[in-house]
Amino acid sequence: MASKANQTKADQSLDGIESALTRTEMFIEENSKTLTIAILAIVVVVAGFIGVKRLYIQPLEEEAAGQMFMAERFFDRDSFDLALNGYGTYPGFLAVIDDYGITKTANLASYYAGICYLKLGNYEEAISFLKDFDTEDVLLGAAQYSAMGDAYAELKEYGKAVSAYKTGVNDYLNDFTTPFLLKKMGIIYEENAEFGKAAEQYRRIKKDFPESTEARDIEKYISRADLKSGR
Repeated sequence: MASKANQTKADQSLDGIESALTRTEMFIEENSKTLTIAILAIVVVVAGFIGVKRLYIQPLEEEAAGQMFMAERFFDRDSFDLALNGYGTYPGFLAVIDDYGITKTANLASYYAGICYLKLGNYEEAISFLKDFDTEDVLLGAAQYSAMGDAYAELKEYGKAVSAYKTGVNDYLNDFTTPFLLKKMGIIYEENAEFGKAAEQYRRIKKDFPESTEARDIEKYISRADLKSGR
C-alpha cells in the first residue's frame, strides 16, 4: 500500500511539473513578441553603452589628459594661478572641468583646483572643489580630506575641520597619512581648548603608529596637552 501511495505522489508531482512547464510554454508563446523586444532592448542598451565608452568617452579621456598636461606642470612649479586659469593656448584645471566634465580627468582636475585655491587662500572655493572630487585611492582620499580640514581650520570652523580629518582617518586608514591627520586633529583640538581630546589623538599616534615620523616627538605634544588639561 505504501509503495502504491508513494507512486501516486510521484505521479502527482510529475503532473504538477508538466503543468508548470506547459503554462510556461504557453506564456512564452503568448508573449514571444514582447519578450523578444525586451531582449533586443537590453542588447541595444548594452551595445550602446559599450559603443559610447569606446567611441566617445575613451577618446575624450585621452584628449582631456592631453589638455591638462601643462596645468599639472604649472601645479608642480607652484604656479597655482596659471594651473587654475591656464596660460595662452594651455587650458587650466577650471577649463578642463568645464570642457570634459564627464571624464575621470575632469574629476582629478577638481582635486587639483581645490588644492590650488587652498594655496591661494581662497578657502571656500577650495572646499567646494574638493567636495566635488571622488576617489577610492587611499592616499588621494586622505589628502583630499586633509586639505578640506586645513581650509576649514583657516576659516576657524574647527568642528568641520575635525570632521574632515576624521573622515580622512576613518575612510582612508594607512600608515603614512593617518598619523599625520591624527596630529592635525590634535592641534585643532588644542586650538579649541579641548586638551583631553588632543591628548587622545597624540596617544593613538604613539600606540598605533610608533614608527611614523609624527611619533618621533609625540611625547612633547602629549605632555603639553596633559599639562593644559590639568592631568
